[in-house]
Amino acid sequence: MDQFVTEGGIPGALAEIREGEERWVGTAGVADRESGRERCQEDRFRVGSVTKAFTATVVLKLVAEGRLSLGDPVERWLPGVVGGNGHDGREITVRQLLNQTSGIFNYTLDPRLLSAYVGPGFLEHRFDHFSPGDLVAVAMRNAPAFAPGTSWGYSNTNFVLAAMIAERITGNSFAAELDRLVIEPLGLGGTYLPGEETGLRGPHGRQYSTLMLAEPGAPVHDVTELNASSAWAAGGLVSTAGDLHRFYRALLGGRLLPPALEEEMFTGVPTEGGQWIPGTTYGLGVFWQRLPGGTTVWGGGGAIHGSWTYAMGSRDGSRFAVANINGDWGDLLPAFARLLDAAFG
Repeated sequence: MDQFVTEGGIPGALAEIREGEERWVGTAGVADRESGRERCQEDRFRVGSVTKAFTATVVLKLVAEGRLSLGDPVERWLPGVVGGNGHDGREITVRQLLNQTSGIFNYTLDPRLLSAYVGPGFLEHRFDHFSPGDLVAVAMRNAPAFAPGTSWGYSNTNFVLAAMIAERITGNSFAAELDRLVIEPLGLGGTYLPGEETGLRGPHGRQYSTLMLAEPGAPVHDVTELNASSAWAAGGLVSTAGDLHRFYRALLGGRLLPPALEEEMFTGVPTEGGQWIPGTTYGLGVFWQRLPGGTTVWGGGGAIHGSWTYAMGSRDGSRFAVANINGDWGDLLPAFARLLDAAFG
């Protein structure tokens, strides 16, 4: 953790490891560069694509309620939404959304959206609002990455569509279903989908970004306040280390889903060739990764402007680690792999 700060220049790091009733919490650096406040165990932070595990869990719980099937075509629930430029919602199933084999274009790679969210354009657009339909429309103006079911490719659009299906089926907002099916049953008091809120509720540090620019010496900006509607059910969640422990340990320990749906969630597709994290296999909103030291860990990871999070553990959830840093620059994937090796090696 110290290496994130001393070698990587990241403002601060927070990690919490639990095994049974034992708990270790460590911090490095600061939560706030101006005040010098240290990071705290109770701090809330944006978790990025860790959100996808929550979204997949909501959909699977609706499957358990008999509201839909993983084999349903997207067109059944969202008629006319996935179409154009080679996309066809009749050929894509709900399962393919959740395991990233749909081939649907990832809206965050759209050139116009990239210009607004990478580099100085972000400072002008950080408070822009996007509806879920807006995000899907951005994807539809681009060609698919591949034909459904023929390959694997990471696409945030998949999880926006999955949440839209949940809304169409229930008649409720996705945030309300997330509360009903996951947050309230588990007592996740620090976890919420922010909607139009641009700040963070409760205790939190600041989040710092080079605006996703990789060049050395790029200016660092405080981006704590932003509108996360552009990430929504794919990456907009706010949580705490303790809440992520409670969620993933329940998920991995078989306490959130019926056995058959847990098996579906942890039936994986190799990500090789998908230009993603090396050594990973992707299930339904979760993945597992073979660490450099040889250990395999299960869970999720995510990034959003100013915040990177990893939440990974043993397959049964008995030993689990959550780590967050409040900066988004440098060679972070190998650094997180080293941190997880230290936790599980």
